[in-house]
Amino acid sequence: MSATRNRAGAREMTNDETTTPAKPQRGIQALESTGALLEALVAAGRPLPLNALARDAGMAAAKAHPHLVSLQRAGLLTRDENGNFEAGALSLELGLMALQRLSPTGESEPEILALAQATGLSAAMAVLGPVGPTVVRLEEAMRPQHVSLRIGTVLSLVNTAIGRTFAAFLPEPVLDALLLQEPVRMAGLGAEGRAATPPADYAGRRTAIREQRFDTALSNPVPGIDTVAVPVFDHTGEVTLVLALMGSAGSFETALDAPPAQALLAAAHRLSWRFGAVGRADGVTG
Repeated sequence: MSATRNRAGAREMTNDETTTPAKPQRGIQALESTGALLEALVAAGRPLPLNALARDAGMAAAKAHPHLVSLQRAGLLTRDENGNFEAGALSLELGLMALQRLSPTGESEPEILALAQATGLSAAMAVLGPVGPTVVRLEEAMRPQHVSLRIGTVLSLVNTAIGRTFAAFLPEPVLDALLLQEPVRMAGLGAEGRAATPPADYAGRRTAIREQRFDTALSNPVPGIDTVAVPVFDHTGEVTLVLALMGSAGSFETALDAPPAQALLAAAHRLSWRFGAVGRADGVTG
């Protein structure tokens, strides 16, 4: 009888446990401090000496030092010839593993949706395909617009903001080879009666895009449609995607410092950070 009551009591306790809200899991305070040091190093995007790393992590150098020693032993950090701390072999392996699991287009999907909702404009994403810049995602604006883009549209490297943004970061030999295929692209050179050679200011335009990380196309090549475009970088420094916002001409500000462009740049920066471009020399800070 007593054993029966004990078993029943055990069952009741189990049922009570399943309905009790889960308590916050216990952590190890020391490891959380260690994590703060790693976060500080990532935020800096470059090797840092002990004092600077401790300061950025919000702790005294004397407290940070044993954490850093353990991180070195674990292979998460190493020190360069100047004694500065930087990512170790294990950190690099973990980073590469994470990068290999990333799908740039999949990761960018929420940003495209958020941009369209926040700005009221059409948002597009393009990749550099075998034939040229190719639209792989398009979120239409709520207000009807005559935007001739469709999924799979291949864009001119010369006459569109998305295409020029890709072209700005391509090596000259690669760009020259791609320009031979311009007639098959939307608004491409030699297509629809257009001139078969790039305009005289093409090289200068590409230089400006590299400097600003930004380009516009105002009522050209599609009359009545304005476009702003920005690059997204990966861990090698290559442009992996171009994001763009489009709307009726005059319906939104297209300047670099205007809210639509700033929202676009912020989205590109978040994605570039996720793809490993954080801290590169040329930056992806928008």
